[in-house]
Amino acid sequence: MTSPLSRGRLLGYGIGSVGTGIFSAVPGLLLLYYLTDVLGVSAAVAAVVLVLPKAWDVVLNPVVGAASDREAVRTGHRTRLLLVGALALPVLFAAMFAVPGDSPSVAAAWAGLAFLLAASAFACFQVPYVALPAEISPEPDQRGRAMAWRVVCLTLGILLAGGLAPVLVDVAGDGRGGYAVMGVVIGALLGAAMVASVLATRWIRARPGPRPLGLAAALRTARGNRPFFALLGAFVAQSLAVAVMLAGAPYVATYRLDDYGLTSTMFVCMVAPSAVAVPLWRTLARRFGTVRCYVASVVAFAIAAAALYPAIVAGSTVAVLVLTAVIGLCYAATQLLPLSLLPETVHADAERTGHAQSGAFTGLWTAAETGALALGPGVFAVILAVTSFRSADFDEPVSQPESALTGLSAGFTFVPAALLAASVPLLLVYRRLAAAHRSGKGEHVAA
Repeated sequence: MTSPLSRGRLLGYGIGSVGTGIFSAVPGLLLLYYLTDVLGVSAAVAAVVLVLPKAWDVVLNPVVGAASDREAVRTGHRTRLLLVGALALPVLFAAMFAVPGDSPSVAAAWAGLAFLLAASAFACFQVPYVALPAEISPEPDQRGRAMAWRVVCLTLGILLAGGLAPVLVDVAGDGRGGYAVMGVVIGALLGAAMVASVLATRWIRARPGPRPLGLAAALRTARGNRPFFALLGAFVAQSLAVAVMLAGAPYVATYRLDDYGLTSTMFVCMVAPSAVAVPLWRTLARRFGTVRCYVASVVAFAIAAAALYPAIVAGSTVAVLVLTAVIGLCYAATQLLPLSLLPETVHADAERTGHAQSGAFTGLWTAAETGALALGPGVFAVILAVTSFRSADFDEPVSQPESALTGLSAGFTFVPAALLAASVPLLLVYRRLAAAHRSGKGEHVAA
C-alpha cells in the first residue's frame, strides 16, 4: 500500500488543467464569432478555418502519444514534450486573435495557420499530460483523487476562460483591438498554469513497457482494448455536443437575448455549478457505480439542452440561465467520470499486453476529443450557412432572417441533445465489455 498523494502533488498535477481548460474553451467560444462578426469571414469559410487545423491534430496526437511513450521508456519521464507545449502555446494563442489587415481572406488564412500551430503545441502538452494519471500512483483510489483535482482545475480554467475572455474583449474596446488584448492576457494565464504543472510533476515516474514501441506497434497494442473504444466513442459524442453549444452561445446571446455580454453570464452559469458538483459526482459514483451515474448525467444533460429551445425562443433570460446551471451540474459528470474510467481501462489493458502504453491511449483519446472540439464550431458554422446567416464586420452589424434565428437556436439546443442521447448506447456497450473483461480475464476495468 503506497502513501496517499499529498495535496501539493495533487494540485501540482491538477493546475495544468487550468491551462488546458482555457485553450479548450476560448477558441470554441469566441473564434467562430471573431471570424464571422468581427473580421467579416463568411460562415462557410470560417467552418473550414476551424475544422482543418484540428483535423491535422487528429493525425498528430497519436504520433505525439507514441513519442511520449518512447521518451518515457528512455528517460522515465514525460517532461520534455510537456515543456515544449507549455512554452509555445501562449505565443501562438495570442497570434490567433491578432489578425493583421482588413481582408477577410487574409484574416481566414492567418487565423487558420495560427490555430493549426497552436493546436499542435497544445497536443505536445495535452497528450503526455493526460497520460500521467495512469502513472501517478499504483492505487486506483489515488488515481481517482488525481482525476477529481484535475477536473476541478479544468472547470476553473474553463470558468476563467468563459467568464474573463469576453469581458476582456469588451473592456479593451471590442473589435480587433479587444480580441488582441484578450489573446495576450489569456495566453499568458494558460502558459503560466501549464509551466507550473510541468515543474510540479517532474517527480512522476513513467514506466510504459519493457521497450519503446513505434506508432504502428503502439496502435496495434491499443487496438484490442474494446472497452476503451466504446468509452472513447461516447466521450467524443459528448465533447462534440459541448463544442456545438460553446460555439452557439455568443450567437444566442446576441441575436436571441439581445445582449452579447450574456455570453459570459451563460458560461459562468454553466461552469460554476460543475466545480461544486465534482465531489458530489465522485461520492455518487462510489455508491451507485461510475457508469450508472455517467448514464444518468448524460440523459439529464440531453433533456436540459432540449428544454433550452423554448426558453430561447421566448427570450426568457432567467429560464435560459437556470437551465444552463442545470447543464453545468451534468457537465461536471461528463468530465469527471470518463476521465476516471480512462486510467483504469489503460491499467486493465496492461495485463493483456504487458505494455502500459498510456501515451498510445491518450494520443488516441486526445485526438478524438480534439477532433470533436474542432468539429463543433464547424458544425455550428454549417448550420449558420444553410439557414442563411448573414456575416458582417464589427462596425456594420446586420439583422438576421428568421431562418437564421431558428437555425442558431436549434443548433444550440436540439443538435447537442441528439448527440448526447446517441452516446448512451455506447456507454451501455462499455459497461458490458468491462464486465466481460472482469469476469473473463480478471482485468480491473471500472464499471
